[in-house]
Amino acid sequence: MKLKKYIMPILLFTVFAAVGLTLWLTKSNVFYLFNFGYIGTAIALGLILFINRYRHARRVTQILVGGYMLIYLGLICRENMQLEGFFYYLFTGVFEAATIHYAVAKIFGPLLFGRGWCGYACWTAAVLDLLPYKTPAHPRKKLGFIRYITFAVSLVFVSALFLCHVGDLERIMFYAFIIGNVLYYGSGVILAFVMKDNRAFCKYLCPVTVFLKPMSYFSLLRVNCDKSLCVNCGKCRRVCPMNVDMTDNSRRRENGTECILCMECTKVCPKNALGHRSGKNKE
Repeated sequence: MKLKKYIMPILLFTVFAAVGLTLWLTKSNVFYLFNFGYIGTAIALGLILFINRYRHARRVTQILVGGYMLIYLGLICRENMQLEGFFYYLFTGVFEAATIHYAVAKIFGPLLFGRGWCGYACWTAAVLDLLPYKTPAHPRKKLGFIRYITFAVSLVFVSALFLCHVGDLERIMFYAFIIGNVLYYGSGVILAFVMKDNRAFCKYLCPVTVFLKPMSYFSLLRVNCDKSLCVNCGKCRRVCPMNVDMTDNSRRRENGTECILCMECTKVCPKNALGHRSGKNKE
């Protein structure tokens, strides 16, 4: 019985280890085994800590994964892990770095773990979560269209570099990574204080969600509500940083594709009606 409660961290570690092993064997680069083995271990550790009710479990994973990708992969290895890096490698036809990262974490991975990237690995969100407005002070605004504009700006920027045959693209991509992170953090902090919402950047500006939202709709892992236990107290809706209605089990629930699996709702539920389960409801 004790082992049963650790099935989820074991499963996720196995998935990441399998990805790392596959890439190591197919690309003859042992780095991928280390890379995905490390990320899988960090995520599994965070889930184990959460299962054992450690208060800062998610924060541990955010620091381990987000810090590794920002500092080691981004600044030390000089890889652009932002959206521009994905477009860069995509246009060059190389399945490396950012293209692998996006394929696993933000395109195909969300079919399994939804927007878990946003809750447990994003280095931008890791800092924004430290700000004082953890619970949104106001209802969600209809500004989500802006994310498509920032997505288009990133695409046009990289496309222009290739169309104009600009030289030394690797150096430009590295500087774009640094400047991009400065802009992300700056706009994220400003929005948080203006809107009194730590996750305002994630809701309205982040271009990565253009990939994450449609894929997370079909996510296998999601928070569901046991209707027989729910007393409709509304605590879960008030505490959710992404304004998701967790009492609705349908795929079409309010802001359903915004759930970052932070599990804050499960912590405040007085009847333990909310749980981290595989989603079976399609409607």
